[in-house]
Amino acid sequence: MGKFVVSPATHLTDCGRFRASFSVQRAQGNGSYCRVFRFDKTFVSRDAAKLFAVTQGWLQTSMPHPPVC
Repeated sequence: MGKFVVSPATHLTDCGRFRASFSVQRAQGNGSYCRVFRFDKTFVSRDAAKLFAVTQGWLQTSMPHPPVC
């Protein structure tokens, strides 16, 4: 997504639902940036969790000043 690499992921919970997460990475010159976001919300399907992760990653990288968690 532009100058960032966003990697969505899903994780199966003990109750059979799925959690979403994503990482954002950017390398620029001698510096680099990496952040991992994990969400408490659970989803019925892996696809729904992945869609949520992709959407959140897009929002995080497209905002000029994203909120800090």
